[in-house]
Amino acid sequence: MSDAEPIRYEVDEGVATIMLSRPERRNAWTPELELAYFERLFQASEDPEVRIVVITGDPAGHAFCPGVDTGNLDEISSARTTLSRSRFPHTTLTRVPKPTIAAINGACAGMGLVHALFADVRFAQTGSNFTTAFARRGLPAENGVAWALARLVGTGVAADLLLSGRKFDADEALRLGLVKAVVEPDELLPTVTAYARDIARNCSPGALAQIKHQLWDGLDQSMEEARQLALDYLYRQRLYDDFAEGVQSFLQKRPPAFPGVAVNLRGVVVKDAD
Repeated sequence: MSDAEPIRYEVDEGVATIMLSRPERRNAWTPELELAYFERLFQASEDPEVRIVVITGDPAGHAFCPGVDTGNLDEISSARTTLSRSRFPHTTLTRVPKPTIAAINGACAGMGLVHALFADVRFAQTGSNFTTAFARRGLPAENGVAWALARLVGTGVAADLLLSGRKFDADEALRLGLVKAVVEPDELLPTVTAYARDIARNCSPGALAQIKHQLWDGLDQSMEEARQLALDYLYRQRLYDDFAEGVQSFLQKRPPAFPGVAVNLRGVVVKDAD
């Protein structure tokens, strides 16, 4: 890992770790960090050796990501900077064809919460705090976060969290179903890494990409549309070697040897409104 970049990146045993690394600013979000983050996200998507992506904050910053850096907020609010530039959608995590896991190690708010919510699975360390914060900054629920929250925890709970902008801790996040588990700080990355490596070693990347698409796109499908998509994927998957390998490895009581997946997502870009 390089200490000079706002994002630190490494790949080990099929798991890519993307670490937000601005510890002097508690890993707060900036345009420079954003560009570096998406560059590494695309790199992981395109690397067939990468099976799982873990997103976390530099532990030296004592936070996951507390949102946009306050210096940038001041510029934005006083119109000294513009948001009308080409950007990648902050929902891009849902299009990464590999499972994404947020390892939330401290404050998680605003833009940090957006990216945590669009990960497929979330773990949090004890002492972590969450807030949507948007209403308290005079902002709408940005980047589809209202859509995500309502589907993860229901409309009533989402309304509470978004309209109040209140803080809630890791234990409440667990009760609400926002995180899979809450663990001690020194156990967070080992726990997440073990979970990720189990998936990387034993699950078909092709099947994972299909299941992920079913999960996210299925949120707006009818039951029959979801059933038809599953049939289509089942037919296609049986034409490839993953199904045969999954069966044979199970019968032979050996680890599977599935091929990797590589997808280029760089063409997905939006133009923010003036």
